[in-house]
Amino acid sequence: MKIVSTKNAPAAIGPYSQGIVVNNVFYSSGQIPLTADGTLVSEDIKEQTHQVFKNLDAVLKEAGASLETVVKATVFIKNMDDFSIINEIYGQYFSEHKPARSCVEVSRLPKDVLIEIEVIALVK
Repeated sequence: MKIVSTKNAPAAIGPYSQGIVVNNVFYSSGQIPLTADGTLVSEDIKEQTHQVFKNLDAVLKEAGASLETVVKATVFIKNMDDFSIINEIYGQYFSEHKPARSCVEVSRLPKDVLIEIEVIALVK
């Protein structure tokens, strides 16, 4: 196992890593809309979603993977009413390549954010 850690995404806020690579497969921890220095971007679902993708991109790159090698994404959202907005932004990052995905509404997320995404990706 290889632990993945980058300063280009927020540090873990608990006893876990940003991600792990096992047998050329990367498993990310859930990424929330904090900047690399740990600041919440805003209360806007659009800005939060874009920041989550910036964080995912950073940990994927550090692992030797990319959005194009993601095979599965799990999206956790606080309000299913935001689904269409999130889906539109999600489609900007996964336009040609469309990994498998689950999306679930949850009652609460860390730091009371509106969205969290975790991915599984192949390492190049």
